[in-house]
Amino acid sequence: MKDFNTITYAVEDAIAVITINRPKFLNALNTEVLKELSEAVDLITSDAAIRAVIVTGAGEKAFVAGADIAEMQMKDVLEAREFSSLGNKIFSKLENLQKPVIAAVNGFALGGGCELAMACDIRIAGHQAKFGQPEVGLGIMAGFGGSQRLARLVGAGIAKELLFTGEMVHAERAYAMGLVNQVVDSSEVLDEAKRMAKMIAAKSPLGVSFTKKAVNEGLNLDLERALSLEAELFGALFATKDQTEGMTAFLEKRQAVFKGE
Repeated sequence: MKDFNTITYAVEDAIAVITINRPKFLNALNTEVLKELSEAVDLITSDAAIRAVIVTGAGEKAFVAGADIAEMQMKDVLEAREFSSLGNKIFSKLENLQKPVIAAVNGFALGGGCELAMACDIRIAGHQAKFGQPEVGLGIMAGFGGSQRLARLVGAGIAKELLFTGEMVHAERAYAMGLVNQVVDSSEVLDEAKRMAKMIAAKSPLGVSFTKKAVNEGLNLDLERALSLEAELFGALFATKDQTEGMTAFLEKRQAVFKGE
């Protein structure tokens, strides 16, 4: 298993867990973190045994408190644009990973941390979690997808409120606006993420992967083309062993054993 400097990476029971591991800096994202996150996604992509992914942060204070301001402060226009492009490229890589990704959020998920959570498929938050895009208070704006993913998740009006004011919102309001899927006790966040990941991992990997593709790509299509995409993917699954196993197991009243084939 590869050793990393700023993240930890572990695989257990077909579930990969990526932990941003800079607790002294509230897990702030710098260039090294982003590049190591990208490497971890590559490892997951190449490992067929992995069926679900969890992204979390070390310590109790923060999931990720934002991008590393100390690194960003002296950047010029070109360097800042390249830093934004790097973050967007890697977060999109995570978002488009064929396997489902769950963010387990404790503490602060601000700026780049909120953007990292939004690049995941599902977000589970502890009661003490706080979300926000405070970049305007620094004289800048969201640069890792916040101006785009937030509006797609919660609607343009609420997204603009958060992006314009830089206000932090507690987990309960984040849930009410549709930013997070569940709010649980802070001590149970990772356990709940693992419970959900295990539930997903027991299902057809191909069925889950094709479903993720249909949702992600369909959001950028008109309804007619999106439904056509769904029909195409639905049909393609009938050429797989997973489909045969799943339907045979159902008729035989037993638990299906999927192999992702």
